[in-house]
Amino acid sequence: NLLWELTGSGDSRKVDPDLTDLGQQQSLYLAQFLRAEGLDTHSRNPDVQNVTGFGITHLYCSLMLRAVQTGTAIARALDLSLTGWRDLHETGGIFLQDPETGEYLGQPGQSRAFFAAHYPELTLPETVTEDGWWNRPFEEPEERPARAQRVLSTLLARHGESDDRVALISHGGFFYHLLHAIFDWPARERQWFYMNNVAITRIDFTPDRTQLMYLNRLDFLPRTLVSR
Repeated sequence: NLLWELTGSGDSRKVDPDLTDLGQQQSLYLAQFLRAEGLDTHSRNPDVQNVTGFGITHLYCSLMLRAVQTGTAIARALDLSLTGWRDLHETGGIFLQDPETGEYLGQPGQSRAFFAAHYPELTLPETVTEDGWWNRPFEEPEERPARAQRVLSTLLARHGESDDRVALISHGGFFYHLLHAIFDWPARERQWFYMNNVAITRIDFTPDRTQLMYLNRLDFLPRTLVSR
């Protein structure tokens, strides 16, 4: 998070930070963009840029607070239910770094009661208890590709043979692994896909192909609100 990035020290890191003031502004712009009515183009060509609107039918978010807060803004704008999906969390999970040993230590994460009190619109998985939704060790790098594959398999099982338009509110580090899983790309060192905060990527799944329509779309934000 921002404090960690600025100082380079795990001592400054918050275990599960809220959206900053900037992040809250970005989320509102995103929500309004997704809600805006599309144009009737009378075109038979595929609507690659969502000129005719988004028509989102299902909304999932990570259980990290910044994703829940972003998802809540979108859910309210679109009048959709918001479903928490634990596997959408950022790489590593909920953790702090021991200042003496440098070891990453898993933390509990927020409890079911916390979410019910602060985000009553959020539908939680049954696995979220009063002991916290994470409550496990730090997620090691070798565990992340399997989680991405699990998310992809679950997503396709729920929505693959339908006209559903599904939005996932997740995180940049996990997005790298999910994109590799979707397109079956081998992971390579010195390779990365940057995502700006609240940027949109659209991927279409059809019976005969998977299509990356656009990546890291951010044209709905004023330049003064663009951040990484």
